[in-house]
Amino acid sequence: MPQLTPKQLSANSHLPFGDMQNSPFYGIDIITVKQFDREQLTYIFDVAHEMYEMVARVGSFDLLKGKILANLFYEPSTRTSSSFTSAMERLGGSVIPINNVSYSSVTKGESLPDTIRTLEAYADVIVLRHPETGSSALAAKYARKPIINAGDGIGEHPTQALLDLFTIQEELGRVDGLTVTMMGDLKYGRTVHSLARLLSLYDVRLNYVAPEILAMPAEIQDEIAAKGIPQQSCTDLMDVFAETDVLYVTRVQKERFEDPTQHENLKGSYVITAETMTHAKDEMIVMHPLPRVWEIDMAVDEDPRAAYFRQMEYGQYIRMALLAMVLGKA
Repeated sequence: MPQLTPKQLSANSHLPFGDMQNSPFYGIDIITVKQFDREQLTYIFDVAHEMYEMVARVGSFDLLKGKILANLFYEPSTRTSSSFTSAMERLGGSVIPINNVSYSSVTKGESLPDTIRTLEAYADVIVLRHPETGSSALAAKYARKPIINAGDGIGEHPTQALLDLFTIQEELGRVDGLTVTMMGDLKYGRTVHSLARLLSLYDVRLNYVAPEILAMPAEIQDEIAAKGIPQQSCTDLMDVFAETDVLYVTRVQKERFEDPTQHENLKGSYVITAETMTHAKDEMIVMHPLPRVWEIDMAVDEDPRAAYFRQMEYGQYIRMALLAMVLGKA
């Protein structure tokens, strides 16, 4: 019989022991995509697909009735915060929403570990978004309850990467053999950092399309190369678009440029329009973590290959799966 950790015992000490063993993710923190292997991803996606089918049939159910989620967001969030709230409530649980930390005890000088210790007195799981890289790992060090990283600075956004990969699987039916092109701000975009790492577990080709000052960081490219994944960098989407199965678009943010005119000159090169899509494969998808500003023209929304709003919905099922798993109910 496996030995349970103090965090596992604390998180679900009232559950029958058999229930605790049913979930291999019971009591586990979700901090980085580096903690997953392909077998675990398959398990997560199977549970997420079951959640999708259950929501389609009955809308909500009482799997996590009596459980409480603390949504602790030190940065503004619409999609991620709402997605976790919806996920928990569809599973029958409750949510403590903390979406504006400026009005909390943090303004009085309270440390992150103390805030976490306080919230876990009221909640069974904590979802954390924080502007500092490594903040979720720090929180997990002090927490007795599971911590789920909802974005830490320019570091990682593991649940976004999981929903992105799940979207690819659901939309195209496979991941192996695909060519994935990432375009936009690849230097500071934590979503593309996490997704590239997850994709490196599969047989894929990766293309990076970005201005040179926003290129994919060398350390991430080196990490991907070490796994034998073919990569190509360029500044023009048309160099790789015809071969692309998945186009993952991110914003090229104006504030990243010291010279505003440089941004204005580049901006038009990183916009997806209906005309752009005439150069794409018939079977491919366009993704975006949202919010978008100008980088995908609204006319593209009517194209069946535009998957970004479906992508947001898939996120709810992934987060339902994760919440159920870490609380020992999957």
